[in-house]
Amino acid sequence: MNRDLILVIGASGTVGTELSRLLKEQGHTVRATTSKTVKSTNELAHVNLVTGEGVKDAFEGVDKAFFLSPPGYADQHALLSPLIQEAKRRGLKKVVLMTAMGANAVETSPFRRAEIELEKSGLNYNIIRPNWFLQNFHTFWIQGIQQHNKILLPAGNAKVSFIDARDIAVTAAKLLTSDQHDRRDFDLTGPEAIDHTHVAAELSRVSGRTITYEEISPNDFKNGLLAAGLPKDYAEFMLMIIGFLREGYSARTTTSVKEITGVEPRGVAAYANDYKMNFKK
Repeated sequence: MNRDLILVIGASGTVGTELSRLLKEQGHTVRATTSKTVKSTNELAHVNLVTGEGVKDAFEGVDKAFFLSPPGYADQHALLSPLIQEAKRRGLKKVVLMTAMGANAVETSPFRRAEIELEKSGLNYNIIRPNWFLQNFHTFWIQGIQQHNKILLPAGNAKVSFIDARDIAVTAAKLLTSDQHDRRDFDLTGPEAIDHTHVAAELSRVSGRTITYEEISPNDFKNGLLAAGLPKDYAEFMLMIIGFLREGYSARTTTSVKEITGVEPRGVAAYANDYKMNFKK
């Protein structure tokens, strides 16, 4: 088996951490990127996607790459385009781009513009569009759970085919190390569509506390994001996509994870069991 040098953008994130671990287990060298100022090595590179600092150096000697746009920025195309252009210039063997389910609904959206640029690059590629992460419950939404025993979101009673980020990483690793599915895009979901009340019940089961879902107003949700320090344009972007969720656009399920990996994706019960310590008082 050929051992590649694989660039992982966002290697310290929810998906990137697990992806890096999987690739290393398979014997590949992973060059992780960080926005922190560090001394670059074969396995670590400083990259600032906002300024472009470090992008060209990060690609030196790279065979394949995984791209995602970091949270907090509404214009994902502005961050992803320089990466795609550099990958094209270097003639990488493969690029896997992660956007989000629904990104291809509007051809002029920033995510879709990045997808189109990659599709037209001439590179071998895959695009993966995961649905909402189960891991959001112990990261982004944890404050309401810990302080009020509540999942506080303007999600209505809509069902969502939540996906475990570990399944996204397994899928990305498979696509990066195989040419079986080249030049295809995949929407990634969990095995079932459930509402937030169902999630709350599972978190209650494993935590020993009563956690409920409470619908809040979109305005309260936005104000909470702003209070957390998110830029206004990104808060408005989040409000828009959770509005789509509320309207039912996140309920669809796909078989893509199993098609690519051969394994069924994890459901909410498995997630709750594995992360239960995050929800205990």
